[in-house]
Amino acid sequence: MLSASVLRAQAGQSLLKSRYIRSLPSLAHIRSRRHVTTSTLEAGEDKTGHISCGPNQSILYLDNIYPIQFRWLLRLPFLQLERGINRALTSSAEHFGAKTGNRIDPIGIVRKAIPKDLPIHVTEIIPRLKDGGAFVKFNHDTNISASEIEGTLTTYLAENPVKPLLKSRVHAALVKGRPWLEDLYRFPSPRLRIEFFPTQPGGEAATLSQEDLFTLLRRYGKIADIESQPADSKVLPKYAVVTFRLARYAIMARNCMHGFILVEEAGGGKGGTLLKMTYESVVKAHYIRDWMANHPRILIPLLAALAGAIAVAIFDPIREQFIKLHIEHTFHLEDNRIFKILKGWLTQAGALLALRKQREDIALSAIWDDRQDQIDQIKTWLMETTNTFIVIQGPRGSGKRELVMDEALNTRHNTLVIDCKPIQEARGDSSTIAAAAAQVGYRPVFSWMNSVSSLIDLAAQGTIGVKSGFSETLDSQLEKIFATTAGALKKIALSGRRKDDKDKDMDDDQYLEAHPEYRPVVVIDNFLHKNNERSVIYDKLAQWAARCVTSNVAHIIFLTHDVSFSKALGKSLPDRIFHEISLGDCSPEVAKRYVIRHLDAGVQGDITEGQEKTATPSQHRDDLRELDGSIEILGGRLTDLEYLARRIKSGETPNKAVKEIIDQSASEILKMYIFDAVASRDWTPIQAWYLIKKLATTTPESHGIRYNEVTLASEFSGAKSSPDSVLQALEEAELISILSNNGRPSAIKPGRPVFAAAFKNLLNDKVLTARLDLITLNALIKDESDSITKQEDELQRLASLPGPPGEVTDRVKWLLAKIRTSQLKIQGWEKEQGTLKAILTKDY
Repeated sequence: MLSASVLRAQAGQSLLKSRYIRSLPSLAHIRSRRHVTTSTLEAGEDKTGHISCGPNQSILYLDNIYPIQFRWLLRLPFLQLERGINRALTSSAEHFGAKTGNRIDPIGIVRKAIPKDLPIHVTEIIPRLKDGGAFVKFNHDTNISASEIEGTLTTYLAENPVKPLLKSRVHAALVKGRPWLEDLYRFPSPRLRIEFFPTQPGGEAATLSQEDLFTLLRRYGKIADIESQPADSKVLPKYAVVTFRLARYAIMARNCMHGFILVEEAGGGKGGTLLKMTYESVVKAHYIRDWMANHPRILIPLLAALAGAIAVAIFDPIREQFIKLHIEHTFHLEDNRIFKILKGWLTQAGALLALRKQREDIALSAIWDDRQDQIDQIKTWLMETTNTFIVIQGPRGSGKRELVMDEALNTRHNTLVIDCKPIQEARGDSSTIAAAAAQVGYRPVFSWMNSVSSLIDLAAQGTIGVKSGFSETLDSQLEKIFATTAGALKKIALSGRRKDDKDKDMDDDQYLEAHPEYRPVVVIDNFLHKNNERSVIYDKLAQWAARCVTSNVAHIIFLTHDVSFSKALGKSLPDRIFHEISLGDCSPEVAKRYVIRHLDAGVQGDITEGQEKTATPSQHRDDLRELDGSIEILGGRLTDLEYLARRIKSGETPNKAVKEIIDQSASEILKMYIFDAVASRDWTPIQAWYLIKKLATTTPESHGIRYNEVTLASEFSGAKSSPDSVLQALEEAELISILSNNGRPSAIKPGRPVFAAAFKNLLNDKVLTARLDLITLNALIKDESDSITKQEDELQRLASLPGPPGEVTDRVKWLLAKIRTSQLKIQGWEKEQGTLKAILTKDY
């Protein structure tokens, strides 16, 4: 017994089939309408994948019934388009089957494609959505063959073309094989894989030649290529690959020839050969990949050029705009009008911060009053049309940056500050590029791409033998950053120009030369910082600054502590002189005034009864009489004076504050230059201690110690590095400062004025002095012992000569004298060692 659901399903199928039969158009050549059906499934009869044919029955395949251009939609399983299209086919057969010439009605297209006088009886139409066509099963009389019917239909369609959607003509061909109607997720392509099978189990199939395949398949469309299986291939079954010019040719060939049996008489071998065809997907990316692999000499430079073009066309304008915003301080809150208004509404904590800033400004006014001539000179130079550099030279802590930024350029908005210190101290090319870009506002910057492109360039060089051009050196990257910055500076300088100006007839260069007040100002701080490590950065900066100055794009101000700056800048502008200002330490009078103003700034004095004038905090203190002596010891370095003022403000007396500063400086000297030995340093603790002892015995009125005297000392003569490089490294580390005379080093002084007192403090420590002197003597004795060993070796070689000859007598005497001198030195040093060891064993 069948269930009720099965009965209902069978009844529904019968009703659907009867509707399809009623919806077919009446054709004159269809003798019995009740025998005609349409199948809405793509899996064949009863989902077997095949179509059965009885006597006097054949099958035609008609292509271009559906537009195959949209077959990719069938790859989307969640849309279930096959079911929807089959329903649409059913609806089309019901509503539009009677309309002739309808281009969207598949049944009407089949009806129009088959002429009325063709002696056939259509019994079934099976659509193939993936292939874009349909199978038409028909009966015919015995007095006419299926081949004759195919020829008549082909001639008719050639003379009367049927064009459905997308202007594609319908073609028809007789199905000679046994087509496989599968609904797998395999889609047509121009390539067909044809496999050769025997017709009976255990039989042997023939391998068709390219000529035989061409004869069988050329009638379905133009063939582009035929690839036979390699002769040494062990793959079974045997196969061949046929590539058609168009996918519709391959569709027609597969639907008509799949399952075709090539008989023995036609070359199919004993028992015949069965042909089975499947589509092979054509992946276009393989062509691109193969071309890339086969033409690296063309492709890699082309990609490099393309990447450069994209960077120039897309990123450079963006980077230039970011640089402009950085120079114009667009995103700086301090210059924002709204922020300034809100700043006045800050809480008490914010008011305290503002008060602190006010105190510092008032205190610094004492320094600026003394340097007002230099400030005015800088402002005057910025208004001149002369294209030259402005160089502010002075030791660290002398207030170079504050003088320029807070006083000379306080009214200018378009200023760019480039700090060389983070650029020079960056490790690696990528970090250096990122640091340089951050200083000028150059973004986006892909500094990590420099490492990746270097690897690509290295791989390309190993592959094709030459560099690809992907990677760029640090030199070229810095050049690109600074060139983009120069373009932004020029646009800023020309931004105020109007079409109705009186000098509108001038070109850009003439306008910039005539209006120096519109040029932005570039301040290059810490120029020549650690110049002995990498000079390429300073060379690039100097060259770029020279181009900006000579083209009137910007004013350039260098801030440096190095007295030899003229050597680096002279390479860029050899025919120009520099505007130079040298900043030294403050005079004692200015230093005292600075400290007192720092104490009094922003503090309201007490008003006692009967007084009309307010007393300042400095007037309340009796210990400021010590200030003169303290400043004389401390010197006029601005950073040290500020530290002194803060300690006095906290309640310490000037003498105590100076003593604390001296003790702290002495500790820093021991830690930085003597005890914490670093292998990469260019000096030894012995050399630093020698300079400390020599400088501790000099007076403030002296010119320091002689430079050449230091270079001839035993502590420097036996070092691995030259004495000049050692002294230059110590100057860079701020232990000493080297004075020049006529361009040559002449004298050595402490790096900071307070260091002179700190050196004396260290020398007064007997235990420390004994320990460091003992280390020094041990090193000197070792050096002299090594020297004696070398001289003894040479004497031994001379003694081995036959004779010995009289010509070496003087050499022997000289070596003996050297040995005696060295031995006397060692004996004297050993006596000193005994004294020093006694101190170390007695004192703490």
